[in-house]
Amino acid sequence: MAMETSLSWLCRIGCRKPDQDHDRRAVGMSAVVPYQPLLTALSRAFHWQQLLDDGVVDTGSEIANREGLHHFTVNELLRLTLLEPDIVKAIYAGQQPRCMSLLWFQRDPLPEGCVVQREVAAWFDA
Repeated sequence: MAMETSLSWLCRIGCRKPDQDHDRRAVGMSAVVPYQPLLTALSRAFHWQQLLDDGVVDTGSEIANREGLHHFTVNELLRLTLLEPDIVKAIYAGQQPRCMSLLWFQRDPLPEGCVVQREVAAWFDA
């Protein structure tokens, strides 16, 4: 039986369809559209980390078995919980750099330390 990962609360914090952006621009508001794959991965990672912290599961492999995923996938996404808090907030708010993607986090090592992570995030905007 797979664990249910509910992300419905996430959609209430600002996920918008592209056609809704037109309405926001018409009234002078900035269009904020979170990058959904990264947002979903980040949410799953924090949910799984909470399961580990609460002792519901002991390992990422156990989560993978329950979710029907490969253990590498779970452990790879769990790295996202090590992101600097301001970067996490920017992703949830849809304010991350355009080229910051889930694929980048999957292919590149996550820098250690908040200062280095901020520098990498700034590099995305350059």
